Amino acid sequence: MKLSREELKGLMKGKLMKAGLTEEHAETTAEILTWSDERGYHSHGSVRVEYYSERIAKGGITVHPKFEWKETGPCTGTFEGDDGCGYVAAALAMEKAIEMAKKNGAAIVGIRNISHSGSIGYYTEMAAKQDLAAISFCQSDPMAVPYGGTEPYYGTNPISFAAPADDGRIVVFDMATTVQAWGKILDKRSRHENIPDTWAVDEKGKPVTDPNLVNALVPIAGPKGYGLMMMVDVFSGVLLGVPFGKHVSSMYHDLSEGRKLGQMHIVIDPARFVGTEAFKKAVSMTCDELNGMTPVEGFKKVYYPGQGAVERKNQAYADGGIEIVDEICEYLKSDAVHFDRYDHKNRFAD
Repeated sequence: MKLSREELKGLMKGKLMKAGLTEEHAETTAEILTWSDERGYHSHGSVRVEYYSERIAKGGITVHPKFEWKETGPCTGTFEGDDGCGYVAAALAMEKAIEMAKKNGAAIVGIRNISHSGSIGYYTEMAAKQDLAAISFCQSDPMAVPYGGTEPYYGTNPISFAAPADDGRIVVFDMATTVQAWGKILDKRSRHENIPDTWAVDEKGKPVTDPNLVNALVPIAGPKGYGLMMMVDVFSGVLLGVPFGKHVSSMYHDLSEGRKLGQMHIVIDPARFVGTEAFKKAVSMTCDELNGMTPVEGFKKVYYPGQGAVERKNQAYADGGIEIVDEICEYLKSDAVHFDRYDHKNRFAD
């Protein structure tokens, strides 16, 4: 089913408010979820609303959190989330990081005790829109086997980078340190589709194509992805004094409890280095050179990170709206807050 941006955002906002989220926090959350769906990142869009609604309704997300911002140095600070909505905390913390970077040249802002914050590319794009370069990374619950291991220890632990060009374009790179994010598995389940056999393994460590048989995800590029997911956890967990590694709370274990996740934003002002205009011009030149490269057979062109997402967004609106799975649309339009699908389930909501 195709929905306009306004309709999709409005349905998600209304559902989150019905679950108990304040209008202000529901507005921010729905905006970021829509940002994901319109770019084709359906794993981090409307498919998540029922889970969030169930957690909100059961008290696992503080609806009136006592956010606390503390500057710990000229270029450092912490943002206490009080188990509140991760989307809101991450966005507010990025606003603080942007302000600090513009004032002092750089900012390193740690966010403590929050719930899931969705597509972290949204937050780095916030900085890039202000002519700044940014990095963000965060923890997630254990669902990936370490290289050479048999038991899940780390999460998908995503990383995002963003940088502005001089013509309005923004490079946004957002990746999980697993071959695929768990949300991709969830999206395939909702569509009743198989997954590639390179995404995940079953209880015996064997590759699977049935998304319902997934026991653990696998790191990208073996030991390289494993190293990345460990260091993301060190910088966004250990460094911030929140649970780390296998101690990170499960997304579905008990929806009445806060997740206490950590996230880190790093923002840099190019004016303190090569200069803002020179930086943006070089980024733009890079994008043009990549687009101008002869593509290999089977590819339309060489894209820079984030370009395909913008094209998908534009195409979606040209085709009449954002394509959302019928079952999800029916839920969003229903009177139900949630259907008790997630509480006290395993890491894969089984």
